[in-house]
Amino acid sequence: MIIEIKVPTPGESITEVELGRWLVEDGAVVDKDDEIAEIESDKATLTLVADEAGKVSFNAQEGDTLEVGAIACTIDTSFKAEASEEKPAAKTEDKAPVEEQKQKEHEPAKSPDKTKDGKLEKLSKAADTESQSHVKITSVAKKMMEENKLSVEDILQGLKRISKNEVEAVIDLPEGTSTALSSQRAFSREEKRERMSSLRRKLSQRLVAVKNETAMLTTFNEIDMSRVMELRKKHQSRFMETHDFKLGFMGFFTKATAVAMNFHPAINSMLDGEEIIQPEFVDVGIAVQTPKGLMVPIIRNTESKSVPQIEKDLKDLAEKARNKKISVEELTGGTFTITNGGTFGSLLSTPIINPPQSAILGMHNIVDRPVAINGKVEIRPMMYVALSYDHRIIDGKDSVGFLVKVKELIENPERLLNQGINPEELLLEL
Repeated sequence: MIIEIKVPTPGESITEVELGRWLVEDGAVVDKDDEIAEIESDKATLTLVADEAGKVSFNAQEGDTLEVGAIACTIDTSFKAEASEEKPAAKTEDKAPVEEQKQKEHEPAKSPDKTKDGKLEKLSKAADTESQSHVKITSVAKKMMEENKLSVEDILQGLKRISKNEVEAVIDLPEGTSTALSSQRAFSREEKRERMSSLRRKLSQRLVAVKNETAMLTTFNEIDMSRVMELRKKHQSRFMETHDFKLGFMGFFTKATAVAMNFHPAINSMLDGEEIIQPEFVDVGIAVQTPKGLMVPIIRNTESKSVPQIEKDLKDLAEKARNKKISVEELTGGTFTITNGGTFGSLLSTPIINPPQSAILGMHNIVDRPVAINGKVEIRPMMYVALSYDHRIIDGKDSVGFLVKVKELIENPERLLNQGINPEELLLEL
């Protein structure tokens, strides 16, 4: 039986998609629910999944533009039986070493270290362990590897295939060259060329449009992160036991922006022709870096959510984005955006507005710096923050005041419980 695999609809407004790449080879036998291709639109990357087990036959090539509902490939389910028969055959072959081992039990015992095979196996394992021990892993990469259950070996195997250039580079090395020199990159004048994905092309167009069509301006401030860092350190273990995930900084900043908009609602506004739209809800987009480029999943109604709820939503949406499981609806409709370049070590930047929104908050790296506290110099963990905004509808008073309010809320996180009002003023009804 022939099963047709059709292009799914990424969203209501999308009629065409691009076939990004095939995840299997033409003619390969796949199991049911295996991912077989990546489909790219100007908003998200989705995957085609095998409805049944069988042999795949391509109807399109990588880079082709396909209409929603078009047949991307077919699956011949008659090959399902052959695929299932191959697996037991492999198990039968596995019995040979067992029988061989039984025969060896009746032979005189030999020291495994003295046999040639034993030495090779031992040296091979030692070499693998030694090579992996020299691999440096950043904290962000380590976290991603743990979340996706990947080892160093998995990453190294999937990183790159050995090509003719690498082999020739090793062959041409002079005798006696050290391993340190052999790891150096060979001299080359080659260049790699690849077509931009549909998602990145759309992103490029939007970024250029923002620079050309908005009166973008950026204001800066700095925040003392001491209170939030102490709060995280003090309650992190209990937080993980209660919620089953770590407490980060993004939950505090997202909640703080939602509360600060009570005092400066213009930051949450959008321009539609000659009209200014000002939603009464705050849907915050959080910029997430994925293998396919930057994506901005939306956390809805942050004004009504707690810090743990925001952190949970962000965790779920970020995992979906990185695993290409996120829907177009989850990437559409934000009223404000936060981007955190500090995760990559950025000290200061001017973020670009995400249209049709009118403002974006940029977080940066936390660095210990000397600051004046009550007339004395102290070392505090400080973060620069930046607010880029469309000056056509947001005045300097609102932009600066909004950033000052965010600073106030992060430096005094207990005020997030009182909608940004000072507890003393609330007590005295001032």
